[in-house]
Order: sequence, then structure tokens, then C-alpha cells
Amino acid sequence: MARLGVLLFLVQIVLAVCALISCLSAEEGKIRALPRIAWVLIILFFPLVGSIAWFIVGREPSPGVRNGWSGGGGERQRPRPVAPDDDPEFLRSVEERAQQQDQELFQRWEEDLRRREDDLRRRDGEPPREGDRPEV
Repeated sequence: MARLGVLLFLVQIVLAVCALISCLSAEEGKIRALPRIAWVLIILFFPLVGSIAWFIVGREPSPGVRNGWSGGGGERQRPRPVAPDDDPEFLRSVEERAQQQDQELFQRWEEDLRRREDDLRRRDGEPPREGDRPEV
């Protein structure tokens, strides 16, 4: 019986800590019924009842979406990607930018190679050959 009492006490403490964190990190416009300080005091002095009251009455629920489902016709709403590496548009733009940079680098290398070949031909006394070069 003592183990059950300790377990319930720990659950109550964890619930109170979660409620406090939620209350203290909530935006000012999202807190309902009482001011923030009142909610903190209620959660601290009445941990079980105060925590449950905070989660049911004190905070404003997310508008129109509950557990990832839209409030409409039962269609699943796809959440926006959180990280940039989850966003397909961002990944596509990174790939396009990398391809463009690679192409510019390749063109600079080709121009540098042509310039060096022309310098070597001039040094050897041969005229530079323009017709042998492929167009890029």
C-alpha cells in the first residue's frame, strides 16, 4: 500500500511540474479565467486539483486543431515542417543553388584552363587554337 502512495505522490508532483512549466511558458493572451500569478499559486498550493484545473480551464486550446486532426470534415491536416531539412521546398532550393554553384565553378575552371593553354602556346611560339575548343 505504501508503494501505491509513493507512486501517486510522484505522479502528482510530475503533473504539478508540467502544469507549472506550461503556465509559466504560456503567452499572456493564451491564459484564461485568472491571471498567471493566481494560476501559479493554485498549482503550488493545490498540486493535483490546480494542475488539472490549469490544463482544463486555464489555458486556451489550439484553434481548430486537436491532436493533429482538423476540426472540419475529418481530413488529416499535414503539419508544417518544423526543421528546414524536413521542408521539401528548402531542400530543392539548396540542391538548385548547389548545382548553380557547381556550374559556375566548372565554367571558371574551363576558362582558367583555356587561358593557361593559350599562355603555353604563346610561350612555345604557336598561335592559340580557337577552333579546337568545344563550346560549353
